[in-house]
Parts: sequence; C-alpha cells; structure tokens
Amino acid sequence: MKAAIVIGPDARPSRRASGIIGLLRRTLNMDRFAYGLVSGCAACIILLTVLLAYELWANSALSRMKFGWHFFFTNTWDPIAGQFGALPFIYGTVTTTVLALLLAIPLGVGAAIFLAELAPPRISDAMTFLIELLAAVPSVIIGLIGIFVLIPILQRIVPVLKSVIGFLPIFSGPFYGVSIFSAGVVLAFMILPFIISISREVLLSAPRDLREAALALGATKWESTWQVVIPFARTGIIGSIFLAMARALGETMAVTMVIGNSPKIMASLLAPGYSIASVIANEFTEATGDLYLSALVELALVLFCLTIVINGAARLLILMTEKKGGR
Repeated sequence: MKAAIVIGPDARPSRRASGIIGLLRRTLNMDRFAYGLVSGCAACIILLTVLLAYELWANSALSRMKFGWHFFFTNTWDPIAGQFGALPFIYGTVTTTVLALLLAIPLGVGAAIFLAELAPPRISDAMTFLIELLAAVPSVIIGLIGIFVLIPILQRIVPVLKSVIGFLPIFSGPFYGVSIFSAGVVLAFMILPFIISISREVLLSAPRDLREAALALGATKWESTWQVVIPFARTGIIGSIFLAMARALGETMAVTMVIGNSPKIMASLLAPGYSIASVIANEFTEATGDLYLSALVELALVLFCLTIVINGAARLLILMTEKKGGR
C-alpha cells in the first residue's frame, strides 16, 4: 500500500512529460510536413516552367533543323509551299509593343506620380482601386472596345495627324482602321494599369525621411518629388515598364482583333500587320503538316523566351528599389 502511494504521485509527472514530448514530436512533424508541402509547391512551379520550355524546344525541332537562324530573318510565310519565316511577326510584335510603350509610359508614370505624391489619400486609394480593376478586364472585351469605339475615333483623328506629319513614312498610305497603329493604341490602354499600379507602389516605398529632408531644405512639394523621390524610385519604375512590355509582347486576342493580320512588313504604322501571339492563335488549329506546326511552336518558343527574360529583369529592378527603401 505504501509503495503504491509513493509511486502514484511520481507517475503523474512522467505522464505529463511524455505527453509534452509527444506533442513536441507531433508539432515538429507537422512543421516538417508543412515545409515539405510548400517546398513541393514551389518546386512544381519551377518544374512546370522547365517542362514547358522543354516541350516547346522539342516540338520545334523540325522547324529549327530545316530553317535554322534563317527562320528569324525570312519574311516569307507560305504554308502551302512549306516556307516559313518569322520576321513579319517579330516586326509586328516589336512595333506594336514599342508604340504602346511610347504612348503608355508618359501617361502611366505621370498618373503614378500624381497618385503617390500629390493626390489626397482618399482619391489616390479610390483611383488606384479602379485602375487595378481595369487590369482584370478580359482582353477580348478590350478588343471589342477597340473595334467599335477606338477605331471609329482613330478614323477621325488619323487624317488630322496625316495632315501635320504625313510626310513621315510611318504615317504614309491609307488608313482603314485595323492597323499596327490601332494595335499599339489598344496595347497602351491595356498596359497602363500595370505601369500606374507598380510605379505608385515603388514611389510610396521611398522613405519619408527623404521627403522631409528635402522639404526642410526649402524645396517645394514638386521639387522634392522630382529631385528626390523619382530618382530614388527610378529603378522600380523601369521595372514596371519592363513588366508592361512583357504584357504587351504576349497579348493575343485584343491585338488579333485590331491589327489586321497581314504577314507583310510595311513601313507605315497605318498598314495592317501581324504579331507572334496573333499568328499562333489564328493558325494553330488550322495548321496541317508537321513542319507547319513546328514553325508555330518555334514562334511560341521565341515569345516564351522573350517574356521570361523581360519579366525576370523587371522583377530584379523592382527588388533593387525595394531594398533601397528598406535601408
């Protein structure tokens, strides 16, 4: 009896200790499980990217073997004769993207400066919310707006432009509505939300001490913004432009609906054109023959590589700006 009385109280702490140890073990196991789960999710993203690149590379082998580097410098696209060259599509993609950036960068950066530095907080938050909603509008809707709203407006504006700068080769020839110029304007509208939203966040990441120091030295609000905040955020703003460029390079439906889809290289922006994404969307389901499909997949590989490189460069620039703000 006495032994039982002595052992009983001593046994309780041992049970509690074993329960705590078991709980710790289960907790550690859950931590390992969660770590493995989220690590696996991250690895899946990398694996999918690698597999996508491999599939594009493997399925474009026939085109790469037959045409080689001439594929990028030939302007003949004749599926019947089996002759394929990517130059008209590269030209259309680059031209529409550059035109979109020329139109969107001044508007986007100016709007971002206003929202981040000059607008009252309530107005800034409300407008930013609306601008971010624009980025979620499906591209096919933007294309319909381009056809039924933008092109009729451009048909009234372009003759005025031609009367002023029509002597330039880029504004020569007739304008029928669908053209590289129309596609560039549509793309500018589509990438504006990206430039505004990201540039605003980068500008807001500038330390308050920089602004207060400039104001304390006698600078006006605009002088502190232009001479202090914008130079600090310059790298991040460039990163937002790179992201917008990647978005413009890969846009498909909206461009397809307004560019004209003509595989020719014309000096005038008012002439119809073609882009890489548009030709893939238009012709992939109708492609007959292995060589035809391989040529389209090689175009997809080119577009994939461009977007990956540009997005990576943009992310690095934005991270560099954020690190500056954290110092």
